[in-house]
Amino acid sequence: MEYRTKLKLFSDNQQKWTSLIGKKETFVEGKNILLENHSLVHEKKVYKTDNETIYDLLWENLKLETCKIISKQGVSILWSIWHTTRIEDLISNLLIGGKETIFNKEMQSRLNINITDVGNSMTKSEVELLNDTINIEALREYRVEVGTSTRKILESLEYNDLKVKVKPEQIEKIVPNGGVVNDPNSIWLLDYWGTKNILGLLKVPITSHHTTYHFIPCFSIKEKYNKPSSLVAVTTS
Repeated sequence: MEYRTKLKLFSDNQQKWTSLIGKKETFVEGKNILLENHSLVHEKKVYKTDNETIYDLLWENLKLETCKIISKQGVSILWSIWHTTRIEDLISNLLIGGKETIFNKEMQSRLNINITDVGNSMTKSEVELLNDTINIEALREYRVEVGTSTRKILESLEYNDLKVKVKPEQIEKIVPNGGVVNDPNSIWLLDYWGTKNILGLLKVPITSHHTTYHFIPCFSIKEKYNKPSSLVAVTTS
């Protein structure tokens, strides 16, 4: 299937850019491959390309009820898209770009959700509520805005930025922003992100976090449960 081909490309690229970007003489080549991988986890409109991405293929012919199925791991496709997008928003804008997140009260209202955090500590009933209330079109728009912002940040990266460590004052902005909550399954992220430099953040939250940890399980849900019925209201553009 085509999405597996794209995932293989992503995996191969991940090894390439991480080995190239850390050397000054191959930094530009590595950054270009990094940008390619980042493009694969967002809608094709983020990079203004005609090529279908991994993310586009996840939405292809996806049914509304399939989006809401909760796996044995306690998550759904909609939850996974929210989770990965919110984390990228925090990492790229607050921690790497040093600016405000795309998510704010206005975005929260558009999304029609009560939560503000990345969702690590959500119960099954809370995931069900997210599934039933989130505005899917707004969720997709939010992801496009986050992806576009990250693309601009990545394009502006210089070689000397890679070893810059996350500053404590940047981490301190995450709780007021609503990104994590005071729960053991959520609050640990502050320590985890706080140990990273920019390169470390690029390797996981910005790239492989989407595919390895979430999109692959999402495709498993889709393959198992995507029976013929009503299509999701928002189709791939």
